[in-house]
Amino acid sequence: MRRSDLPAELNRFVGRAAELDELGRMLTRARLVTVVGVGGVGKTRLALRAAAVAQKRYADGVRPAELSALRDPVVVAHALAEAVGLTDHTLRPPLEMLVEHLAERQLLLVVDGFEHLVEECAPLLRELLRRAPGLTVLAVGRRPVGIAGEAVFALAPMSEGDAVALFGERAASLGAPPGGDAEVRELCRRLEGIPLALELAAGRLPVLSVGQVLQRLGDRFRLLDDGPRGELPRHRTLRTAIGWSHELCTPKERLLWARLSVFAGPFDLEAVEYVCGGAELAPDEVLGVLSGLVAQSLLSREDGPAGPRFRMLDTVAAYGAGWLAALGDTERMRRRHRDWYVGLATWCELEWFSPRQAEVAACTESALPHLRAALDLCLEHPEDAHLAQYLAGTLWFYWAGCGRLAEGRHWLERALAMDSGHQDARLKALWVLGYVAVLQGDPTAALGALYECGERARGAGNAVAEAYAVHRMGCLALLSDDLPRAEELLRQTLDAYRELGELNSNVLMAQVELGMALVFRGDLEGAVALCAEAREVCEDHGERWTRAYALYVLAYAAWTRDAYGEARELLGECIAIDHAFHDLVGLVLAFELLALVTASEGDPAEAAVLQGAAETVWDTVGLPLFGSESFNAPRALCERQAGEVLGAEVYAAAVREGRALSPDAAVERALARRTPDAGPGRGTPGRVPAPGTRKPAGSPTGNGGETAG
Repeated sequence: MRRSDLPAELNRFVGRAAELDELGRMLTRARLVTVVGVGGVGKTRLALRAAAVAQKRYADGVRPAELSALRDPVVVAHALAEAVGLTDHTLRPPLEMLVEHLAERQLLLVVDGFEHLVEECAPLLRELLRRAPGLTVLAVGRRPVGIAGEAVFALAPMSEGDAVALFGERAASLGAPPGGDAEVRELCRRLEGIPLALELAAGRLPVLSVGQVLQRLGDRFRLLDDGPRGELPRHRTLRTAIGWSHELCTPKERLLWARLSVFAGPFDLEAVEYVCGGAELAPDEVLGVLSGLVAQSLLSREDGPAGPRFRMLDTVAAYGAGWLAALGDTERMRRRHRDWYVGLATWCELEWFSPRQAEVAACTESALPHLRAALDLCLEHPEDAHLAQYLAGTLWFYWAGCGRLAEGRHWLERALAMDSGHQDARLKALWVLGYVAVLQGDPTAALGALYECGERARGAGNAVAEAYAVHRMGCLALLSDDLPRAEELLRQTLDAYRELGELNSNVLMAQVELGMALVFRGDLEGAVALCAEAREVCEDHGERWTRAYALYVLAYAAWTRDAYGEARELLGECIAIDHAFHDLVGLVLAFELLALVTASEGDPAEAAVLQGAAETVWDTVGLPLFGSESFNAPRALCERQAGEVLGAEVYAAAVREGRALSPDAAVERALARRTPDAGPGRGTPGRVPAPGTRKPAGSPTGNGGETAG
């Protein structure tokens, strides 16, 4: 199913008809097209409009990848994976995962802001294009990517007619007098048709007339002679236009502009008040000054799942960064920025166990560019290694609960490679690394991290860290099918948590994991009691993430006693929660159990479709539940039951239908109650195990008892 993640346009697209036509033609002839041009000339806006026009040609849609805020080259592949809808659970290199995902897809990838990372981007894009024949890349930057087959589209400034139209449109949107034709044309000529310069000039019209803008611009342009020798006139024009806008700002607006340059992406008001407030700009003044920058088109406001955010164009931010450096304040502001986002991560971890869990997930997702910048800064300075370990560990809920395992492991390993001298911070990072490695199916790395954590915690008398290490050892035993050991360790963990007075998502997850161990061992009564209690506590606290796993165990128990309607209802809620949090491990487990429930209800064709949808999720998660027989049993039984009824050819066709579904479409289909019919390709209830057929408790594979066919 076609999907587009293109951002909505905040104002009307004006002009550029010829450029759009030519760029569209280039996209039909080349698989890598790069739009290049001076900053502020409108490259991104044109590329996104061209992508929107062309998206009908791409069966799998258009995906934008914004790289300008990245500083760590290793994260580039993760950013591209995120852009195409991949959650990085696997141990495979991101390139391999990307190639496998894109190999059979027809997709347009818009890569913006790559020029500072071109050494990493060029070979990555070359390999993707070579191995994914249906992929087309539309790159946007100030220089070409520089690989074979690239078609370069050099974007010139606007024609005079388009420039006049753009200026008039933006002036009208502000309710400002349009000015005389001659004056407007003269202004557009002086600004050389650079859209950013025109937008900045239009932003002044509520205060100045077009004639006054021209006069002030003329004074400012006399400074051109002092520009660097050999600089292109248009570069100087843009620099001067931004500088002119800077001159027209109040001293406090200029100061805030400079300080805002430390933000790595969209930011909210509270962050600005903390980071930028202080000497010469009191926190309670920030809102008014910020509003002034918005009014002058130096900032734009956008709304998203995490609430309103402000964004500054890279070109404008770069100008502010130059002023911040001239003030000698860059390092101090970077540290204030880091401190705010360390504090935000701390708040998010605490609020994860609350009714605000969905808000926390959205907030953390929105703050990811800033959290990356904070981690980068900590890792630049050995004396801040403890902060890197603390921050990477504090984000455990995001790495594990919101589908960011591979990136989380990247930061955790980098932080732990440094000697922080802070035992508690290191212990937290260790158990989180062990947890991430468990979920990635890497028992060697998990054992190493968890063993070190346990040993160090016992030596330091840190009972909390020791309990978390034992907990994750129990989780590893569960996924390794060592169910007696898992039960032993998880019971030990819960005793320790109770003694410590711990109650949070991790504690409840340990209770649910113990329930999993019991249900797989055939103790349905014990499993249901544990997970029903965990579900109730989750409901009392507004916790949804762990609750989804409790629902999975309860649904498993319901299926085992042939209560298919109850199992379906529980799994529907489970799938909705997992999809909202982008927790693919939980989602794929629920999909596969729902497929088995569907087959048991007498609809093997629909069960096979759900199996196919689950397979696409496994492509992202990695080895299906790490080879665990217990977790893989529903899939194996469903495949056998549905395959026997449908026959190999029809079963395979239904699986392919499921694999073709987008994640959203697959979830929508899974949540829709489907009634089996007796048409071709559909089984009847009598052709799969009927209700009442004896199933061995806790063993969907049929070990210990045969299922009637």
